[in-house]
Amino acid sequence: MKKITVLVAGAAGYVLGARAGRQRYDQIADGARKVMGNPKVQSAKQQAQGFAAEQASAAGSAVAGKAKDAATAAADKVRGDGGTHASSDEWPASAPPPGS
Repeated sequence: MKKITVLVAGAAGYVLGARAGRQRYDQIADGARKVMGNPKVQSAKQQAQGFAAEQASAAGSAVAGKAKDAATAAADKVRGDGGTHASSDEWPASAPPPGS
């Protein structure tokens, strides 16, 4: 039943789209190009890109800092116990301790 619904909807979309034709498509595309060429839109686009780049940089720095902290803590833990493996009670039940 779902396949029939999808096929009917697809056929209806095709027919309606074909009726609009190439001329209407060209009108829509030209309108979109005019909007994208507007200096105000270009300015907003650049501001949005700059903001996104700043946020990505800040997020990347935070993630890198957390990863570094986690690696340092793990190294300290390994050095602190003389290089022995963690006991079985320190491991989650889903993962067996190494060497077992």
